[in-house]
Amino acid sequence: MPLGTLEVVLVEAKGLKNTDFLSKIDPYVVFTVKTQEKKSNVAKGQGNEAEWNESFLFTVSEDVSELRLKIMDKDTFTADDFVGEATIPLEPLFAEGSLPPTMYNVVNKDRDYHGEIKIGLTFTPEPERNSFRSRDYAAEENYGGWKESSF
Repeated sequence: MPLGTLEVVLVEAKGLKNTDFLSKIDPYVVFTVKTQEKKSNVAKGQGNEAEWNESFLFTVSEDVSELRLKIMDKDTFTADDFVGEATIPLEPLFAEGSLPPTMYNVVNKDRDYHGEIKIGLTFTPEPERNSFRSRDYAAEENYGGWKESSF
């Protein structure tokens, strides 16, 4: 797996399942890449047609193959409600470098359709270190060491 930085652009959601009976949902998104977790702002009062236009950065290390996201409904007096989730494979992104904002299906725990979310992705690989290291060691050999010792 490549090493580098993953930029996730959260654009909007459409047709989200409403978990509130008397009012619109206040959705937010929790992104997970392995052990890293980031949370969007709450789209207060926007209901099932929410817009965010927020960006998040993740460090991509070994064995990262997917971006997981969970959409929640912020509640004031009770626990936040689960709206749906999506898993985005990152292999196509690693090959292309960037994927334009694309709609992904949001599903519930039973895999039933609960709307769509639009996400854009960019991957910036970390520079190669092998050539950098060999250059550093060559430069170190010219300074200090036994040639310049006072003994």
